[in-house]
Amino acid sequence: MIVYGASGHGKVIIEILEDMDMDDIVLWDDAATGSIWDYPIVKPHTMDDGFDEQIVIAIGVNSIRKKVVEKLSDDTDYAIAIHPSAIISKRAMVGDGTVVMASATINADTTVGKHCIINTSASIDHDCVLDDYVHISPNATLSGIVAVGEGTHIGAGASVIQNIKIGKWCTIGAGAVVINDIPDYATAAGCPAKVIKIKNEQ
Repeated sequence: MIVYGASGHGKVIIEILEDMDMDDIVLWDDAATGSIWDYPIVKPHTMDDGFDEQIVIAIGVNSIRKKVVEKLSDDTDYAIAIHPSAIISKRAMVGDGTVVMASATINADTTVGKHCIINTSASIDHDCVLDDYVHISPNATLSGIVAVGEGTHIGAGASVIQNIKIGKWCTIGAGAVVINDIPDYATAAGCPAKVIKIKNEQ
């Protein structure tokens, strides 16, 4: 198993993989050297070399995680890392490369895209749709039938009421309470959440 990213986020993913009884782990990192615990850190293979192992991208920044995926070959085998304490409905779908951390909940008929982060104790209720590269931070709560666009980051402890649509590449501030739809590329914060900035693009 390859963990791409030797950071604090990578440490959490390593322990999830250990709890999944995977112990043959190698860390890839473009800058770091040495090891984390007993796991060596090596430079990533060139994309022409190819590799047979499964891989998880352990980078918390959504846009960088996407860039790493885009430079890997189309036939790369991405693992799904799910902490044993997470509760995931048998009717939920979780995409390749996604990580689900301790005590997170994903309820019935929710779809989580590829390379998402469902962080510690996050709660995602029924019929939600999360596009690729979304990060739901610790203790954030999505009520039922919430849609979250590609690359959006929901901050720690934020709450989103039911039937809300949040656009792509948005940032929702920590502790925000979202009661209205949020457009693409927006930053929103507060209680209730208000849009404070809109970027032109990612």
